[in-house]
Amino acid sequence: MAFRKAVKGTAVIGGGAIATVFGLSQFSQHRNKHGALVQVQAEEAVPVRKEHLPTREQQLVALQSCEEFDVLIIGGGATGCGCALDAATRGLKTALLERDDFSSGTSSRSTKLIHGGVRYLQKAIMKLDLEQYRMVKEALEERAHLLQSAPHLSAALPIMLPIYKWWQLPYYWIGIKLYDLVAGSQCLKSSYVLTKARALELFPMLRRDKLVGAIVYYDGEWPLCLLCPWALGLGWKHKWEPGDCTLGLCSLKDSACLLVSLGDKSFSFAGKEFDVMAKCVINATGPFTDSVRKMDDQEVPNICQPSAGVHIVMPGYYSPDNMGLLDPDTSDGRVIFFLPWEKMTIAGTTDSPTDVTAHPIPTEEDVNFILSEVRNYLGPAVEVRRGDVLAAWSGIRPLVTNPDSKDTQSLSRNHVVTISDSGLITIAGGKWTTYRAMARDTIDAAVREHSLQAGSCRTMGLQLEGAKDWSPTLYIRLVQDYGLESEVAQHLATTYGDKAFEVAKIAQVTGKRWPVVGKRLVSEFPYIEAEVVYGVKEYARTAVDIISRRTRLAFLNVQAAEEALPRIVDIMAKELNWCEQKKKEQLETAKTFLYYEMGYKVKTDQLTDSSEISLAPSDIERYKKRFHMFDKDKKGFITILDVQRVLRSVSMQIDENTLHEILNEVDLNKNGQVELNEFLQLMSAIQKGRVSGSRLAVLMKSAEENLRRRQAIPVDRSGGGL
Repeated sequence: MAFRKAVKGTAVIGGGAIATVFGLSQFSQHRNKHGALVQVQAEEAVPVRKEHLPTREQQLVALQSCEEFDVLIIGGGATGCGCALDAATRGLKTALLERDDFSSGTSSRSTKLIHGGVRYLQKAIMKLDLEQYRMVKEALEERAHLLQSAPHLSAALPIMLPIYKWWQLPYYWIGIKLYDLVAGSQCLKSSYVLTKARALELFPMLRRDKLVGAIVYYDGEWPLCLLCPWALGLGWKHKWEPGDCTLGLCSLKDSACLLVSLGDKSFSFAGKEFDVMAKCVINATGPFTDSVRKMDDQEVPNICQPSAGVHIVMPGYYSPDNMGLLDPDTSDGRVIFFLPWEKMTIAGTTDSPTDVTAHPIPTEEDVNFILSEVRNYLGPAVEVRRGDVLAAWSGIRPLVTNPDSKDTQSLSRNHVVTISDSGLITIAGGKWTTYRAMARDTIDAAVREHSLQAGSCRTMGLQLEGAKDWSPTLYIRLVQDYGLESEVAQHLATTYGDKAFEVAKIAQVTGKRWPVVGKRLVSEFPYIEAEVVYGVKEYARTAVDIISRRTRLAFLNVQAAEEALPRIVDIMAKELNWCEQKKKEQLETAKTFLYYEMGYKVKTDQLTDSSEISLAPSDIERYKKRFHMFDKDKKGFITILDVQRVLRSVSMQIDENTLHEILNEVDLNKNGQVELNEFLQLMSAIQKGRVSGSRLAVLMKSAEENLRRRQAIPVDRSGGGL
């Protein structure tokens, strides 16, 4: 059975995966076929159908009940969700399969920019490349659409190009003005030139010597991964029925059968098998494009060339609040972005060729390269410290070679839609900004190839969930109506749009005079516990889903994310009926994710790999004296009891669990105690800038200073004086 006719599959529920179904009739029609359980779900689903997403159980019922889908999409990233949205708005019965969580791969790990591609325009002009020009033109049109479709999530961001050579000023000025010209009426704001003094006023961290001036142009910025579940929510209002639908296994057997493992072992559906029929299968799997294509035809040549992009997050004081920076001339020719993001600073590279097709792990070499480039354009007054890297990640961009191109060796920055002999449609390449156009071209191809009865594309101008009633002052209503902190209210409004009220309604009372509701997950970030509950309703199924995609804690600060994990797991356990063993597994899985994929390993390696202690003799004596204030018994190590004793003597109180965490950060051999050598390694790493914000170092210094003040000998009055 070929793809162009129908695809029959066996779906085995029980792999922790998710599936999304669109365009079916009401669940009540499945009552006779699936029994009482479905009857209850159908009755509950109908009254709220247009307001709330169906549950995952309802979604699985819908998936196995449809005799035949028009379109079955593999991949729930930006492209896959875009295809599902496009197909659904055309009236097609659509199923979406994603092996993990929506946007869990490449889509959540890119630079947070909506851009047309300044450097691609440069290449188009220099090489007279019409394809590159068309790509930039299309991307600029899609940039305008994205900003309009999600005004609560996105905003125009000024980006500065510092100029250090006089000849570069007219060169870059012409290029940026052409960028504005290509955008035409959709130009966000006109670019402009800055004098050296004005550039330093707006970006005081810049390196001053040899600075000639700067050019500022505009692109867009937003927290990209949130589009995916909200695109599904938008489809629900267009009478398709998306749910939490994740692909567990994907293999094509004899070019005719799609094997899909769906669901979660905790559901009553576990262990059942059912067939899935579809007229058309769309491969939207990003870096896994060729793997799926070879399941259809083992002889097909590869078209995907993965390219890695590494990003790090640093404290917000490294950049102005509302000004990014682009370095187009790095030491190895790559472009580096330096952007304000979520009150932090994100720095990253693009286009590093790689053979990795899964989530790559950021290495120390990657991080150090970015830091070295950052040092190149920041002034000497700003000490760029390795210890200030709060998180690091690497994402894969699936660049493609167009199989229809005469020059098969050239990589396309544009997207490519291919159709196999069996009818499998593959969409590959492209970028986040053009996801809507990619989806349009893909569904157009599907309609033509498989003679589907569908309308024309209707996604241009369509607003995402949360955008309809959002306004810049919406957060004030949240403060006034619910008693949320202003920072939390602003976060909810700019994240959920008009859906922020739904989050506020389920927020717990704090018991304080202010704020009235909204318990934070961690003190320094505005994420609240109610967002975990809401995230589960939006198909979050693991703790990793919450810390990395429903919130952005893992991408902003790995240590803060780890601190929030126990509470997140407790909340999810209550919502999803997890047992203690399940909670433990979720906690360990999330910690492993933070350690390897979000840069915690390269952060902790700064201490564990630094056996060398490079301290001046005077510093060593000073730190030894501080250490021995805690190690009264001269054991050569300190424990939590030693720390508690000193803290009590200076009237400082810290709960025992927190103290365990503080000591564990420095306890290299994990024996429950901090030895003198470990403490000296810590202080040496701090002096070299490899470690910053060590709670133990700050705590011991503060306790030492308090103890000295208490032991100072009082001076009596002289008895009169003048």
